[in-house]
Amino acid sequence: MHIFTPYRVCPLGAHVDHQLGWVTGFAINKGVDLEYEPTEDGHIQVISSNFSGISDFKLNQIPERQYTWGDFIQGAVVALSRKYQLSRGFHGKVTGGLPVGGLSSSAAVILTYLNVLCKVNGISMTRQELINMAIWEEREYIGVKVGKLDQSCEVYCKKDALLYLDTYDDSSEIIPLNPVMKPFEIMIVFSGVERKLAGSAYNTRVDECKSASYAMKAFSSMEYGKYQDTYLRDVPYGIFEEFQDKLPEKWRMRAEHFYGEEQRVKRGVAAWRSGDIEVFGQCMFESGHSSIELYETGSEELKAIQDILENTEGVYGGRFSGAGFNGSSVALIDPEKKEKIAACVEEKYLSRFPKLKGKFSIHFCKTADGVKL
Repeated sequence: MHIFTPYRVCPLGAHVDHQLGWVTGFAINKGVDLEYEPTEDGHIQVISSNFSGISDFKLNQIPERQYTWGDFIQGAVVALSRKYQLSRGFHGKVTGGLPVGGLSSSAAVILTYLNVLCKVNGISMTRQELINMAIWEEREYIGVKVGKLDQSCEVYCKKDALLYLDTYDDSSEIIPLNPVMKPFEIMIVFSGVERKLAGSAYNTRVDECKSASYAMKAFSSMEYGKYQDTYLRDVPYGIFEEFQDKLPEKWRMRAEHFYGEEQRVKRGVAAWRSGDIEVFGQCMFESGHSSIELYETGSEELKAIQDILENTEGVYGGRFSGAGFNGSSVALIDPEKKEKIAACVEEKYLSRFPKLKGKFSIHFCKTADGVKL
């Protein structure tokens, strides 16, 4: 038996989902494959094509976290067991479709494990319930303060369409391709340097955003409640304009990125509706700059890729894929120029980082439907 969960790319809406902002996304035709057979005795045994080791345990005997890839299947059991009775396990082999970071592989593998456990145990969940379950696992079990973007894209997206999601109330729109839009293809550029989200500066950035929100609420006499329940989305832009000079510099920069990204998402969505891939792509480039300058993410390798993409003919737009702590960048390109673009990007990149030859890679993808329950 087989389950597939797509990876996702986020062209616009960088670093804002955890602050309940607006985001966009595509699911892509690369992702996580799981070949499996159910077990009646609650035994779970999973091997990985991408990583060494084995995850082997019983549903009623979950081991301590090892901080390896096996934590994700253990976390899925813990997450589901909070609400459902699990009796059947599975034996399986999991494979990641691209050897790269920044495509939300963690969310994809969590959704895969949740989905297979539901299937073998006869559990039916709505798409939103599955998303919420996956978010709980990544936040509470894995320990990363993720937003809703990754899981929502991998569940809601449709082929040849853009997901436009408001993470404040989970309302979403699937915007199909405008017939006048020029052809495009998705290019993934892997820097050759792996990324690890948990334990990185990701959680610190989330705290800086929340701190900015909390402080501005206090300065402006807004109701501010509990710290864990405050978000930049709560604070109108006019309040930021009035009180930004009172914020510590790092907090101000994070907030400025949030409000700027809000406008880029809206401009980009309007361009997508009208079929203007050039304007949409320019918004992506601007998002990449803001991520570097205001949100202060991006390894030297990813910053180099950003510069190369902006100076390569046939690239409509590009930015980091994911949080920007190593990993990959994503670009929308003219498919007629893909070979020339790939050769140009590779030559320029490896001239700067020759030691990454053999690790750096370029992949071309198309949009896809989200996971099937």
